[in-house]
Amino acid sequence: MAFVAYSVRDVPKAREFYHGVMGLPIGDLDSEHWVEFNVGATAFGVGNGEPLGIQPGSSFAATFEVDDVAKERERLLGLGVPITEINESPVCFSAFVTDPEGNKFGIHQRKNT
Repeated sequence: MAFVAYSVRDVPKAREFYHGVMGLPIGDLDSEHWVEFNVGATAFGVGNGEPLGIQPGSSFAATFEVDDVAKERERLLGLGVPITEINESPVCFSAFVTDPEGNKFGIHQRKNT
């Protein structure tokens, strides 16, 4: 996978959210129009996709691995970030977050096998 991209209107605000709140490390591209974050071998980017027909706040594709979903959920709730209850499957736990523009993404923790 080359990258995952989310459409936002306010790139600096999205940069602060994904880097400052979510802790994603900033990659090689960091401007007021487009920011990429290093997520393993894949880049996660935010920029205004309106010229490409991608409305800000309409994305829901990324899920980020965390060490402890319950702990991360409590941290985000404490910061006022909208997040669902934790869902459990036979192999993992997950919860779903809404960013400041309305885009949704997951946080995920694999169960120990």
